[in-house]
Amino acid sequence: MNKFKAAMESRVSITQLMLPSHSNFGGKVHGGHILNLMDQIAFACASKHSRSYCVTASVNKVDFLNPIEVGELVTLKASINYTGRTSMVVGVRVESENITTGVKKHCNSSYFTMVSKDNDGKSMEVPGLLVENIEGARRFARSIRRKNQASIRSNAYEPANFKVAEHLTSLANENIKLVLR
Repeated sequence: MNKFKAAMESRVSITQLMLPSHSNFGGKVHGGHILNLMDQIAFACASKHSRSYCVTASVNKVDFLNPIEVGELVTLKASINYTGRTSMVVGVRVESENITTGVKKHCNSSYFTMVSKDNDGKSMEVPGLLVENIEGARRFARSIRRKNQASIRSNAYEPANFKVAEHLTSLANENIKLVLR
C-alpha cells in the first residue's frame, strides 16, 4: 500500500440522465435518488483511495440548492478531501445540465465520512493524502474544522451536558411553547 496518494488518483465522476422513474410527486427528481447516487460515488472514491471495502460513517449537511428536472443530465464528482487513520472525507459535488439549453446548475455539495474495512469488518488504515496545492490544503483544513465542530455540537447537547438555562433566550423567539416540569 502506498503511504500517501494524491486526491487526483482517486477522483471519480458519473453522469446520468434523470428519468421519470426518478421523480417525486412534484415532478422534480427525488432527493432520495440523488442521495443514493452521492453515497455510491463516495463509496467508489473512498474504495479507490483505500483499495478496500468502505462504509459510510456519516454525511455532513446536504442542502438541496436547486431542483433537478426530469430529462436533465446529472453529474456527480467525488474527491478525497481528508484522510485520518482509518477514515476519509469525500467531497461530493452535484451539478445538473439542461441538455437542450446547456445551462448548468450547482445542485448540492456534501461531505461523506467513509471508513475502510478489512475482510473481517474491522477498520483498517488508509493511505494518507498527498496534498499538492493550496486548494487541497484548504479542503483538508476545512475537513478538520468540520470534524471538530461536529464533535463540539454532539457533546454540547448530550443530556449530561445540556443546560436549558443557556438556551432560554434563543428558544423565546422560536415556534415553541416551553412548559418545563
